[in-house]
Amino acid sequence: MFRSLSVAMVLALSPTPAPPADATGAVEDLVMPVEDIIGAVESLDGTESETQQGSLVTVALTSDVLFAVDKWVLTAAARKRLQEVAEKVSADGAGGVVKIEGHTDDQGADAYNLTLSRRRAQAVRQAMSEMLTDAGVTLQAQGYGESRPKVPNLVDGKPIPRNRAQNRRVEIVYNVAQ
Repeated sequence: MFRSLSVAMVLALSPTPAPPADATGAVEDLVMPVEDIIGAVESLDGTESETQQGSLVTVALTSDVLFAVDKWVLTAAARKRLQEVAEKVSADGAGGVVKIEGHTDDQGADAYNLTLSRRRAQAVRQAMSEMLTDAGVTLQAQGYGESRPKVPNLVDGKPIPRNRAQNRRVEIVYNVAQ
């Protein structure tokens, strides 16, 4: 199954509307049915990473840190972790645009993965906008589905569960103040 920041908000998810406040976060309305146990933790490792190249910082959170399987509603643990990321963004003096990028692994239909990644990026953008009210940044959310894997999903034609888990992620990308 899919293991797959005052704030001026810019939403770069044009065809995917915001889910209603009372949405459960299920994606049953999408093309592919749920095949695994709903609500189970998605990835195997729960890893996250932070990289910096020059002034560009990327914080990658695997989806099990943020969501249940096939859901886009943030867990309580996700809100706590996103608050830590928001504090880091503020402490780093990030200004301008903060990008929130959703990614999935290669399991399932491309259209399903793209929609799920968009909804997840939007959920993170919404939560972080509430946490970064004084940061002076603009949040942009974009979903990429399975088009930008971090590591190969398959090696020698065989699925690699650890790699798929790393590819199921949301990345928060911003520039550190110089």
